[in-house]
Amino acid sequence: MDTKTDHFRQLTAAWLALVALTLASLGLSEWFRDISLLPLLVAAIIWIKGALVARCFIESQVAHPFIKRVLKVFIAISPLALLATAFYGSTLARWATL
Repeated sequence: MDTKTDHFRQLTAAWLALVALTLASLGLSEWFRDISLLPLLVAAIIWIKGALVARCFIESQVAHPFIKRVLKVFIAISPLALLATAFYGSTLARWATL
């Protein structure tokens, strides 16, 4: 099989997975808006989407190990910030005021 065709299929599958995860997160916010664990589900979706983009589109697996670690930390920061804001938002807001 041609490498170009194989790479195109992988990118198409990754794009379709990103679209499906986006639609899933929209569905979760509509159907399960009263669940207290919704931020955990949304954070997991954000983490999966970030890892998918880094692996398929940025091609982090072929990058220098330092760049891989920076990407992993960057991908982890958004879901962690979402969880911190969702569960400790008032405390963080109080700390941020002068």
